[in-house]
Amino acid sequence: MKALVTGVAGFIGSHLAERLLAEGWEVTGIDNFDPFYDPNVKRSNIQTCLQDPRFRLMEGDIRDRAVVDLAMEGRPDIVVHLAAKAGVRPSIEHPLEYVDVNLNGTAILLDATCRYGIPRFIFASSSSVYGNNPKIPFSENDNVDRPISPYAATKRAGELLCHTFHYLHGISVTCLRFFTVYGPRQRPDLAIHKFARLILQDKPIPIYGDGTMQRDFTYIDDIIDGVMAAIQRCNGFRIYNLGNSHPVSVNNLIAYLEALMGRSANRQHLPPQPGDVDRTYADITKAANELGYSPKTPLEKGLRHFLTWLQANT
Repeated sequence: MKALVTGVAGFIGSHLAERLLAEGWEVTGIDNFDPFYDPNVKRSNIQTCLQDPRFRLMEGDIRDRAVVDLAMEGRPDIVVHLAAKAGVRPSIEHPLEYVDVNLNGTAILLDATCRYGIPRFIFASSSSVYGNNPKIPFSENDNVDRPISPYAATKRAGELLCHTFHYLHGISVTCLRFFTVYGPRQRPDLAIHKFARLILQDKPIPIYGDGTMQRDFTYIDDIIDGVMAAIQRCNGFRIYNLGNSHPVSVNNLIAYLEALMGRSANRQHLPPQPGDVDRTYADITKAANELGYSPKTPLEKGLRHFLTWLQANT
């Protein structure tokens, strides 16, 4: 079996590529090594993959039709589209870039998928599409027409594009709404990585608001289990939440890190940031019933794994 993975050198993409290779797949990966964070970190992410002869890396942009067509010529059995301009707060500063990459890039990939007769497509969406949904936990049946950041809007629009191409061309598409993924190789701008690094450096931790904001932190291995299940069961058009279904406040997250690291955090409270939602909380009933999805990693255990990786890579 062959898979095309976009954003392959990123946090989730590199873990997925390793899992696919371990299970006997051939993997073609596309990545443009965007300088949103150090490209050398991304190159390090895929060092193991590069040693496998069944892995092919294509350095290029998903908006470049020539690059995408070249990748599709290998006739993958499935496209797993993880590449995107990421981050809620940066999207407010650079909305046009987010629309360009996340919408035009997704449309180009969907179009090529149909032109080359690739039957299945996985789209990485986000819990941010729920906005400040007052109903918890968040269900795939909830209204998601009120995103509060350009990033969230592009992810919801990407889901709509996926449905359109499914309806018109008959390809099977699964959209996966990821909930605050963490673990080894996590992006350095995300809370757990950022907080732990600053605690090690005895620097202030920026907390936007009073710290009661909640996130459904989900360990990378559980996410990859969900993605692999979606790959095997991609049929028709489906949307699934992939989360841990146990939201934790920022204050409690910091307390966990302090206990595990044996250090005190220097908290710096700042005004709430536009675009940040109050909470994320995944209802994973549908994913459990249809994908057999069952996250197994409690936050404390996942944080231990992450901190072991961080200390070995600092």
